[in-house]
Amino acid sequence: MRLIAVSVLVMVAFAANSVLNRAAVGGGQIGALDFALLRAVAGAGMLMVLIRLRGGAVPLLAPRRVLGGVMLFTYLIGFSLAYLAMDAGLGALILFGGVQVTMFAGALVLGERPPARRWFGAGLALVGLVWLVWPGAGATASLWAVGAMAAAALGWGIYSLIGRGSADPLGDTGAAFVWATVLGFVAVLVHTGGSMVNDATWAGMALAVISGAVTSGLGYALWYRVLPRIGASVAGLMQLSVPVIASLGGALLLAEAPTRAMILAGAVVLGGIGWGLWPQRTKGSKGS
Repeated sequence: MRLIAVSVLVMVAFAANSVLNRAAVGGGQIGALDFALLRAVAGAGMLMVLIRLRGGAVPLLAPRRVLGGVMLFTYLIGFSLAYLAMDAGLGALILFGGVQVTMFAGALVLGERPPARRWFGAGLALVGLVWLVWPGAGATASLWAVGAMAAAALGWGIYSLIGRGSADPLGDTGAAFVWATVLGFVAVLVHTGGSMVNDATWAGMALAVISGAVTSGLGYALWYRVLPRIGASVAGLMQLSVPVIASLGGALLLAEAPTRAMILAGAVVLGGIGWGLWPQRTKGSKGS
C-alpha cells in the first residue's frame, strides 16, 4: 500500500508540472528556455540542501549520472517549448504516450518480458492516446510542438530507465539536476547571444521555482526510489494516468475545457492501465 501511495503521489506531481508549465509559458509569464533553466536551478538547489542535511558528497562524473543529466535536460527543454502551443492535458498525453513506447522498448532490451495482459493494456491505452491526437478529434497542436514533446518523451523515458538501477535516488536525482542546470545555462546563453537578462514576471518565476523544487526535484527523487521496485513496462503503463490528471488540472485551474473526445479517450487510457496492472490469477486459484 505504501508503494501504491507513493506512486500515486508521484503521478500527481508529474501532472502538476504540466499545469504549472502551461500556466507560466503558455500564459506568457516567462520564456520557455528561462522556465526550463529556473526549474532546473530550483530542483538542483532543493536536492543539494537535502543531500547536505543527510551528509555526504554527490559524485557528478559517474557516467550514468552524466547521461541522466543529459536526458533530464532534453526532457526539460522539449517540455517547456511544447507548452508554448498546446494545452496541459494534450501535452501530457503526447509526452507519456511517447514515454510508454520508450520504456516498453527499453524493457525488452533489458530482458524484461511483459505478460500478454500488460501488452494488451498498454495497447488499449495507446489507442486512447492516438484517438485523442487524431485529426478532427478536437485536440490538435502544431507539428513543431508535437516534435518538441516527442523529444521530451524520449529524454524522460531514458531518464526513467536509468533510474531503475538507482542505489541512491536522492544523489542520482540531485546530480542529474546539476548537469541539467549547466546545460540549461549554455542553452539560454546560446539562444540570447550571451545575455542572461530576459523578460519574466514574478508569477512566472514563482511557478518555475515551485515546479523545480517541489513537483520536479522532490517528485523525481521519489520516482527514482519507486523505479527499482517495479518493472520498466509497469512504470511506463503507470505514467499513462498522468495525462488524465493533467487534463483535470487544466480544466479546473486553467479553464482548458476538455472536449468529449478527451473525456472518452481518457476513459480508454485509464481502462487500459487498469487492465494491464490488474493482478493475474495464477493457475489453480479460485475466484471468491
